[in-house]
Amino acid sequence: MKLQRKNRLRALSLGAVAVSGALALTACGSDDTGTKTGSGSSSAAAAGSIKCDGAKGQLLADGSSAQKNAIDAWVKNFSQACGVQINYKGAGSGAGVTSFNQGQIAFAGSDSALKPEEVVASKKVCKGGQGIDLPMVGGPIALGYNVPGVDNLVLDAPTLAKIFDSKIQKWNDAAIKKLNPSAKLPDLKIQAFHRSEDSGTTDNFTKYLIATTPDNWKYEGGKAWQAKGGQAASGSSGVAQGVKQNPGAIGYFELSYAKDMTTVAIATGAKTPVKPSTDSATADIAAAKVVGTGQDLALKLDYNTKAEGAYPLTLVTYEIVCDKGNKPETLPATKAFLTYLAGEDGQKVLSQNDYAPIPEEIIAKVRTTVASLS
Repeated sequence: MKLQRKNRLRALSLGAVAVSGALALTACGSDDTGTKTGSGSSSAAAAGSIKCDGAKGQLLADGSSAQKNAIDAWVKNFSQACGVQINYKGAGSGAGVTSFNQGQIAFAGSDSALKPEEVVASKKVCKGGQGIDLPMVGGPIALGYNVPGVDNLVLDAPTLAKIFDSKIQKWNDAAIKKLNPSAKLPDLKIQAFHRSEDSGTTDNFTKYLIATTPDNWKYEGGKAWQAKGGQAASGSSGVAQGVKQNPGAIGYFELSYAKDMTTVAIATGAKTPVKPSTDSATADIAAAKVVGTGQDLALKLDYNTKAEGAYPLTLVTYEIVCDKGNKPETLPATKAFLTYLAGEDGQKVLSQNDYAPIPEEIIAKVRTTVASLS
């Protein structure tokens, strides 16, 4: 009895340390996540199935704010089970890749696969190996809006491009009316919010516009916002707050940031416009193709899908890690944590937090790759 009580107190203490560390970093970072972490019983069950495999100490990580709500839920379970403190800052995909290639963190979160020049840079850190992309979290990029009196809004790719390129500036524009004939659209100025810092969510959003309506979005794309006009805000939470606080606003962010907000249904050419959800995102990701080589599992998504129920503006966010040459002091904890994320219980956490699990065919390859990290 004494031993059981002692172990229970130790687990509670370690959990408190991990949570306080995460909260402290969240306050310094860009996002106020408000994540759901499930019930206590489900968390305890999840923690009980985690294999620690010698994991110990502390992991530092940074990157995608879009996946931060998922990371927070995973960290809570993993820290309770293994006593490892994981500090994931969530400062954005660009900052994460930079820190990873400077050898400052054990792994990075990124909404975009590594570019060729970033892979070259990673070889200086990954001795004898290189940085690789492991798809771990799926989810729709929601378009949240704040238009008084309009509870259902349908937009298509050309209209979205014109809105975010300041070519359409009022909500009662003829192009929006055509897509929403029964809506009472106000004579209200549109305020389109975008990210102020380098962002993988921006990269994915503009990839969608380039792929689906190149005549209306003639920018090169990338993590930095390129169109003129609009409002800039830091992090997914900053964009979401901007939309909530400003009538006439619209912005893009991962679905878990769209709580208490109405979202756009996208007209794709299917019979019914598609709203963002974990199911509609999973339907789109299932058609993704692995385009990475070797152990790299970078994916190519079909932004032009017209499949019924498939949401085309979907994001797959990666964990970036060395395939070889990981630091000996962090390798056991990194492998154990990523093994949990890619496992059945780890992927279940995603759907509990408004994310889409990675389809089995792809996540099975991730598990094999994680097991081979050295």
